[in-house]
Amino acid sequence: MKNLIRYDSPIGRISIADDGECITDVFFGKPGSLQTRFRDHETRLNQAAQTQLEEYFSGERKEFDLPIKLDGTPFQVSVWEALQRIPYGETRSYRDIAEEIGNPNSYRAVGLANNKNPISVIIPCHRVIGANGDMIGYGGGLNKKRRLLDLEKKHK
Repeated sequence: MKNLIRYDSPIGRISIADDGECITDVFFGKPGSLQTRFRDHETRLNQAAQTQLEEYFSGERKEFDLPIKLDGTPFQVSVWEALQRIPYGETRSYRDIAEEIGNPNSYRAVGLANNKNPISVIIPCHRVIGANGDMIGYGGGLNKKRRLLDLEKKHK
């Protein structure tokens, strides 16, 4: 069972979970039907994640320094690792990510992996946009995606 805390961030409630060793989940809202996987329990690790998120939202932090666990397929993990290499305040297209991971025609699959990102904000899936510059898809909603990008642009 994972330890869970909830944090009321400037863009809405964020839930942060850890397994005792690594951050495993950061998502907007409540766990919902996954409640059986989580227990409300504050740890040093999920508290450290909250502190770093607070620093990020205040513009003080541009990179996260937390142990994370990526639980997904090898393809998903390769996408999530590529997302972590997008510099603060910059964006990439789904096609850019597909090319970076060596699968230039897999941009739709990159979108699906992006949608399954278990560690939102810390793994910056919000930095991925359409090839034409349009805001496309975000699990937390396009309004949150726009606010995250605007925040980074402001503090770059």
